[in-house]
Amino acid sequence: MAAVIIGPGRHELDGAALGRQVSGLQSGHGNAGERRFHKETVAARPPQTHEERETSQQQQLPLGSQHDFRRPQGTHTCTRRSTTGIVPIVAEGEWLFAVQSPFQVLLTRTLTRGELARFFGNAATTCLSGTYNSRIVYFMIRASVANYIRLGALVCALVVIADGQAAKTTRAQSTLTGLQMCAPCVHAHMDFLASDALRGRGSGTPDELVAATYIASELEQYGVAPAGDDGTYLQRATLLRQKLTSAPQLKFHTSGPAEREVAWTHGKEILALYLANPSFSGPLQKIDLAKGENQRVQSGGVVFLTAPHEDKIRREQLRIGSQGALAVLVPESSRLRLRWEPMGSRLPELPVQIEGADRSDMGPQFSAFAVSSEAGAVLSDLPDGTTIEMKATAGPVEKSHTWNAVGEISGTDSSQQHAVVLLTAHLDHLGVGAPVNGDDIYNGADDDASGATAVLELARVLASQPKPRRTVIFALFGSEETGGLGSTYFREHLPVPLHDISACLEFEMIGRADPAVAEDTLWLTGWERSNLGPELARHGAHLVADPHPDQGFFRRSDNYVFAKKGVVAQTVSSYGLHGDYHQPSDDLAHIDFKHMNEAIHSMLKPVLWLVNSAFAPHWNRGGQP
Repeated sequence: MAAVIIGPGRHELDGAALGRQVSGLQSGHGNAGERRFHKETVAARPPQTHEERETSQQQQLPLGSQHDFRRPQGTHTCTRRSTTGIVPIVAEGEWLFAVQSPFQVLLTRTLTRGELARFFGNAATTCLSGTYNSRIVYFMIRASVANYIRLGALVCALVVIADGQAAKTTRAQSTLTGLQMCAPCVHAHMDFLASDALRGRGSGTPDELVAATYIASELEQYGVAPAGDDGTYLQRATLLRQKLTSAPQLKFHTSGPAEREVAWTHGKEILALYLANPSFSGPLQKIDLAKGENQRVQSGGVVFLTAPHEDKIRREQLRIGSQGALAVLVPESSRLRLRWEPMGSRLPELPVQIEGADRSDMGPQFSAFAVSSEAGAVLSDLPDGTTIEMKATAGPVEKSHTWNAVGEISGTDSSQQHAVVLLTAHLDHLGVGAPVNGDDIYNGADDDASGATAVLELARVLASQPKPRRTVIFALFGSEETGGLGSTYFREHLPVPLHDISACLEFEMIGRADPAVAEDTLWLTGWERSNLGPELARHGAHLVADPHPDQGFFRRSDNYVFAKKGVVAQTVSSYGLHGDYHQPSDDLAHIDFKHMNEAIHSMLKPVLWLVNSAFAPHWNRGGQP
């Protein structure tokens, strides 16, 4: 509630009274005729005091000029605290209006009563809805109290008016009566982040830095405090990369009287699908899924995995590798045979490491190879325990960087200081790559400009409300596509202790509807693992269980980096397995903005409840990875 000064006294004006003042202007109450506001008129009267002379001199400045207007002694001040400071409005006998720049155009010419009514109505709406900005451009207008007493009642509506944003009459604002998402904001974020100008926001590239800087500037505009390096919104992580200089080879010795060394080379007998290390050595273990699933995996072994169906091998490969195998070898499939030559003509890449941080939990911790039909027959005849070695030579370590954007809203409840809520998405994608139908920019509109936009919209809404009970951290990560590197660095360089984070919600690919669930519905990875999803749904989130558990999405987003350390961390998505995944066609033309807007809107109140509650998210039995 803003205080309004009338004459020497101080009066309180609530929203209803403010509305009545605006209505009075619009209905023509007050002096009859076409009322006009002339700066020449108000400046023409001779000043009577030193303070008036100073004010009169200020009136000669062009409207919109920046000037250090000092507060004369004895004046009354009406203030409202913004997120970045206190902006005063000064009155002394006659009204002095301090107005922000979005409305400057209205005050550079003569205004009618109707224009003034719309001007002050916009100002009041914006002020009451909690839109703040620190960039103030002062310009002074003085009017007779007798003629413009109604305008005086509206002074405090002009204390903090959003720069630029408030001028958009279509903007849906968070109001005193409820929460609304801002559809134009969502569209604008997507238009920029998924534009060709950002060249696909490639991991660890200057384009990724541009995206991080844009997101940081939006957090700052909302009034979210910085939580990055050295009092800024950005975190910079140093990445260590090695490139192979020769093709990987698998080597082993056959047994029996004709013992010999066998060497298979990438692109010929074998195809390196993923390398966790430039070399390894371990005993062979053959697992045939036709003999049963969930067979025990030998830690440190090299598993040759076979099954009657290709789909079963794909599903089991990750599970077996995550149980401690150094490498998993699989027979060639029809799908892999089609890619054998183009993949084999390129040297595989080694995983990028983070300087000063543990290895990412997101990327596989094992190497994976496909073997040709002939090589598979040889492996089938080898006895278990045969030593399998892989060697490849690598060049010197090269350094590069990736960037996170991080902001924070501090909580007010000391009893919840160890219950921080983390809202995240990744801001990178694949950058510029192999052309498909003449397009080589992998825009990543759904993956994951949509998730970054959702986090920005949640930040805007939460910053417009009274401070929450819990601290909320907004973190948007770089280099997710290269194995969760940005999130891993963030986990090792948190603004709060890791054990103080009670929940993490990652937003990933929400730009298109999933036909497997109801319209405008989101799903949560690992739904059954914790109590978080059902509780958010109970508070209004359009959120259901992941309909694609066989895809292993719980392990494939940044949430997993935190889940491995005990944080209840899950991903919100609506990815319907569309064919534009990791293709240049994942662009703005394929975004369903109606779905995206409805989905984000459904999360506003549940998230607002979460950050103001004492609810304790916890893993269900056996749910923590």
